[in-house]
Amino acid sequence: MMLNYDYPLYRPPSEADSLIFQVTLGCSFNECSFCDMYRSKQYSERPWDEVKAEIDLMAKALPDTRRIFLADGDALNLSVEYMQKIVKYLKEKFQNLERIACYAMPMNVLKKTPEELKLLRESGLDMFYLGIESGSDLILKKVTKGATSTTIIRACKKAKDAGYILSCMIILGLGGKTHSKEHIKGTAQVINASTPHYVGALTLYLENGIKDEFLNKFGEPFIPVSDSEAREELEDLVSQINVKDEVIFRANHGSNAYTIKGTFPQDKQMMLDKISWMRQHPEVVRPVGLRGF
Repeated sequence: MMLNYDYPLYRPPSEADSLIFQVTLGCSFNECSFCDMYRSKQYSERPWDEVKAEIDLMAKALPDTRRIFLADGDALNLSVEYMQKIVKYLKEKFQNLERIACYAMPMNVLKKTPEELKLLRESGLDMFYLGIESGSDLILKKVTKGATSTTIIRACKKAKDAGYILSCMIILGLGGKTHSKEHIKGTAQVINASTPHYVGALTLYLENGIKDEFLNKFGEPFIPVSDSEAREELEDLVSQINVKDEVIFRANHGSNAYTIKGTFPQDKQMMLDKISWMRQHPEVVRPVGLRGF
């Protein structure tokens, strides 16, 4: 039995083995100039009878499901009452469920009250994937993120205070060569201030359909960083992350030229040593055909 997904369908890499339910379609914001994931869709919220029918179907087909991801990019935009209804029903139908996760835009976290977030957490919603992208307000404005460094930090802290596991993404190269230092400095500051449980570093990759929009909105000539410059950004980022609480860090996405992983603060020097080693071994870079921009 298969669900009849409305493609394209996206989920975080760590949700590869999760059962996915589309409770919303598209993205209600859909203006980030670096993202074309939902450009082909108009945002909508799927009615309960459709969602319930799919849950019932998959509860019979895959009763031992342990992880569920709620798609598309904007599940947290649902009302608290509707989201709670979905989550409670999932917990009822899948007895072995260990985790329910979804994407969460900073604005959607901030629109919910602390009490509402805690209510959803107590109902069974466990984890948010939130895009930081950059900690530079200048760059966040240039890529029309719809958030500032301050609102991102507030959203992260609010989610953590409500008991959620928080996984955040940043994008190497998002400021181009011109704003590289500012991009990394601000991004490290946001990570230090918000200390997500997980941080994933990707490298800017623009599909042909989105490249013109990105360049037009950026407001000045954009010079993409090279693979070696992306490695330098990665090194600068790791150098500037200073946290007391554990932050699991991954830079092993397919978009990255060089990959590292570790946990702050204990693995910081090990990761810096690995980057230093990679500088001396450029042959470990990904194949040319896989490079972005």
